[in-house]
Amino acid sequence: MDGEADLVVTSVHKMGGAVEQSSVFHLRGDRVAVDVLKQREDLLGTTSPSSLVYCALDGWRRQMVEQGGELLDTALRRSARIRAEVAAMPGLRLLDQEAVHEGYTAELDPLKITVDVRELGISGMQAAEWLRTARHVDVGASDTCRISGQITHADDDRTEELFVDSLRALVEEAGSLERRPRVLLPEPGALELEQAMLPRHAFFGEAEQVPAEKAVGRIAAEMTSPYPPGVPVVAPGEVITAEVVDFLVSGAAAGLLIPDAADPSMRTMRVVAR
Repeated sequence: MDGEADLVVTSVHKMGGAVEQSSVFHLRGDRVAVDVLKQREDLLGTTSPSSLVYCALDGWRRQMVEQGGELLDTALRRSARIRAEVAAMPGLRLLDQEAVHEGYTAELDPLKITVDVRELGISGMQAAEWLRTARHVDVGASDTCRISGQITHADDDRTEELFVDSLRALVEEAGSLERRPRVLLPEPGALELEQAMLPRHAFFGEAEQVPAEKAVGRIAAEMTSPYPPGVPVVAPGEVITAEVVDFLVSGAAAGLLIPDAADPSMRTMRVVAR
């Protein structure tokens, strides 16, 4: 909102203290009419909302009004200690202000501890799996390169120590983990695919499942969104390229979750029938 956005949606279950599926609108200025926004939300929202979600949102809002400054200051100090510990660990590369300096983002959230683990010879998915199995620690997200944990106002000295000790143990044990196939990451520009057909026509039209290598040059008939972050690499109606196929096939082999593809193994892809 400080960047003068007219409307922002915040997932409070990610950035605050509410239960899953809790989100709020932030409205600024008069460009977006309140009554119009409410109509749009009513059109797309459920007619059976959960009272638990509303209670959690209201409780979080009140807590932030009454105690938010103190709680978040404590969390920021805790995060600074953790970031200093992680930055000193061999084989771990902490995402820091270089992301801002290089223009990848406008601001860094210090409460998110994002760590590149590739120097350990493992993927972020492997690191997350090991932390969950061996240390009973769940990180917020993982991908082919990184893991990301989040520090909140609910953390205390015990969880701080557990997180740091678990990362230190990961560094020590990484050499014993199985080496997975390398993921062939495309350049960002290679993900800007040609739109050859309207998404609706491609998705609802006649389609066929073909081997992945034969999908190059064909028009996609499905959404393909590796998670995280869950952003589509291929959308219906786009022309599939060799770079995208290599990424999806190698990613699936390395353990990347692709939940919306008809064949999550990516051995085959759904394309518009000829």
